[in-house]
Amino acid sequence: MMLSLALHNLLDGIGERAATRFAVVMPDGSRFDVGTGAPVFTLRFHTEAALFATASRGHMGLMQAYFDQELDVEGDFGAALAAGMAAGFDQQAGALNSIENGLHELRHSNSDPVQAKANARMHYGLGTGFYRPWLDDPLMMSTCGYWPEGTRNLEEAQRHKIDHVCRKILLKPEDRFIDIGCGFGGFMFRAQEKIGATGIGLNTTTEQVEWLRDEIERRGLEASLQVREADFRDVDEQYDKVVSIGTLEHAGRDQLSEVIRAHAQFLKPGGLGILHFIGHMGRFETELFIRKHVFPGDWIPSLADVIVEMERSGLEVLDIENLRRHYAPTLDAWAQRFEAHWPAIQALDPQRFDERFRRIWRTYLIGCAEMFRSPAGHTHLFQIVFSKGNVSPQGYPMGREHLYGPER
Repeated sequence: MMLSLALHNLLDGIGERAATRFAVVMPDGSRFDVGTGAPVFTLRFHTEAALFATASRGHMGLMQAYFDQELDVEGDFGAALAAGMAAGFDQQAGALNSIENGLHELRHSNSDPVQAKANARMHYGLGTGFYRPWLDDPLMMSTCGYWPEGTRNLEEAQRHKIDHVCRKILLKPEDRFIDIGCGFGGFMFRAQEKIGATGIGLNTTTEQVEWLRDEIERRGLEASLQVREADFRDVDEQYDKVVSIGTLEHAGRDQLSEVIRAHAQFLKPGGLGILHFIGHMGRFETELFIRKHVFPGDWIPSLADVIVEMERSGLEVLDIENLRRHYAPTLDAWAQRFEAHWPAIQALDPQRFDERFRRIWRTYLIGCAEMFRSPAGHTHLFQIVFSKGNVSPQGYPMGREHLYGPER
């Protein structure tokens, strides 16, 4: 009785702060409504353990109950996640969540390259059969797209993103670039096909490296493109251009300076590079759910801390663009495709891709879409253009026409 009352008060508070209407069904079948009017979603608790987890561990307890099928969310799942964020439910972590977050960071630290590789493979090593159905085809970019007015679909958004990056770093046919954390090689293939630049992809995920190496050979591009399996800090030589799209978040709290220094070491003096990364406005802890279930070892840095480390590494910041609003439609498209293709994904390996996996990943995709859509959030997506040393007027345009002028 006391537990039900505590939970009732907790959920009432969420409804009031988020101005959201929803219903709650208890394990005994009793029901109460939060707010007035038709509910947007319904939380259906199946066990007393789910009630206790939610009351004691807040959003982490509620999500864990959902993953374990001790709770169902009926109706608008995105609205349920958005309501929790709007009410600050995800910020009321409590001591237990904070302790677990700290222990998780310690246990999965990227300071050890062997652990960093294991962390990367947990997420990115799931295979092309898993990723191809819901990422863009054929580039398979697992990072934020770019959605200027008139963009019709995910494929266009990802091509726009790559072309935008190429314009920002003035990529030319004679340039040799390195793509740090190259994924399935989408940037490399697009840059080679459209511009004729040559380059190398650096990746620590064995599964992606093996697929990409075969794909480069299949396309007959061995003279233009290569892939190297190595840690992001393992500098081999210097390049005209450095591209880093969605890699910095995987550095870890204590490796931020080390990884940015490596980006600088990869770049020739006078060269240009880009850092495309998820960052915080201000210093905040990285969400436990993301680190525990999706990106082990992940650390979302603040924009300010990244700029400080770039200064220390001798990099000049030329341009910063915030693409936060572009991530929500990217994640919306991923989530829709993931849901639509789930039967085919599950059939790949029913034991690995089970119902718990599905619930975790739909929470990740839909939840992150709502996070980037939130008007009060502090998580953003930045692109920083940088040079190694100060550029001259001849080394980089004085205006921005090259970024937003007519498409070439």
